[in-house]
Amino acid sequence: MSHSATEKRASNTQIKTLTVKLSDAEIGRNAKLEHVRDLRDAGHPALHFRFSKNRTRGSWYLVNKRRWHRIGAFPALSAKQVLAELPAVRLRVAADAGSSISQWVTTGELLSWYAARMGLDRSLSAKRKDTGASVMRRHLLPRLGGLPLVEVNKANLDSLFMWPLQGSLSIDYVRLAFQLLALAFRQALKLDKISSNPMAGIKFSDFSKAKVRVKPSRLRGVQLQDLLRELIQAMEGSPSDAMLALMMLCHGTRIGETRQARWSHISLAEGEWFIPAEHAKTGVEHRLPLTDQVRALLIRYRDTQTARGYDGLYLFPARNGKALSEGQGFAVFTRLGKGEWTSHDLRKVARTGWADLGIDHLIGELLINHAMGHNVKVYIQSDVMSRKRDALEKWHHLLDSRGFKQIHGQTGVRFGESGNTLEAANGVACSATQKSTIGED
Repeated sequence: MSHSATEKRASNTQIKTLTVKLSDAEIGRNAKLEHVRDLRDAGHPALHFRFSKNRTRGSWYLVNKRRWHRIGAFPALSAKQVLAELPAVRLRVAADAGSSISQWVTTGELLSWYAARMGLDRSLSAKRKDTGASVMRRHLLPRLGGLPLVEVNKANLDSLFMWPLQGSLSIDYVRLAFQLLALAFRQALKLDKISSNPMAGIKFSDFSKAKVRVKPSRLRGVQLQDLLRELIQAMEGSPSDAMLALMMLCHGTRIGETRQARWSHISLAEGEWFIPAEHAKTGVEHRLPLTDQVRALLIRYRDTQTARGYDGLYLFPARNGKALSEGQGFAVFTRLGKGEWTSHDLRKVARTGWADLGIDHLIGELLINHAMGHNVKVYIQSDVMSRKRDALEKWHHLLDSRGFKQIHGQTGVRFGESGNTLEAANGVACSATQKSTIGED
């Protein structure tokens, strides 16, 4: 046997496993002893720590039936964390459900990770991102940021978060905050950032039996005549404000879907308004038929824009040349509603009006652009646009009887019989489409 082989064998015999009471301090002391490779916990003989080549680091293992199951890395996982999670790790190993545990110590670390992830999620609307970030920054992180993950339970959530929050905020908002917290934990578990979800069995109803109340609309069908009279007056001085309200009233659209509308989304020839997926809350593109009344209204409105020197891309432009922002859109309804009604009340009164007219529930839901399940989408047939058109024609006929006709000026002559007017209007829309294609990246 060579001299080098003898030295190697002698060196191997010096490698030791020490049985100690595992702690970060004990790991630090033994890191200086090159011949010690493994540490075994005196109170939990199946728990081992193995040093890496860099002796300041290492890995945690649980030995079960002669198999070594890696728990995680040191110093990311401290001895205190591992010992606290050891009973849960044993159960998962026994069930063959994995052995790793989170390297996060506090709830704040998990929430910060999820907040950053949410901010980069392109599938979420800007409004949803802003709302989530606000809830995180103002409520979740201040109240739960320092709570150790191993101490997330009903009692602590109630005393630190749910009960204090409900004392100063609406039940709707508290529920939103709870749902965001639960979602963060579910996503962390799904991506193996944590080994178990301490919120898995916790429900909002554990803390509060209060029901989220549906706010009644502040606009009712009997008020349509007065509302349209107000919009007639608004059309004289602020046509853009009045038109935003009218498009929402006529179609039940959301303010975000409406304020971002472009002329290139409007096809007068086909009689259709296209709302792209990125403008819709559901993330699904939406198509709405344009009735004769609305087409007449759009032509008059475009003429008004042209007379005022605007020939740009948007139905509702801001001074910076872009579409109205969210804040500017809500400001419109502060001016119009004067605190008596909001943009959402227009959507509600439209939906209620459709029901009162006997319009099929499914068609009403499609018009309002609520999220639809897969089975419903499969059920929907190709004639859905004609059924939506019939529904809107009934609704706009009712609006005509309440004063809408005075705004759009439609006298009963169909656009197919007035080719020059329609052709001129389509020319304007096509011009806007070309500008959209050329002028934007």
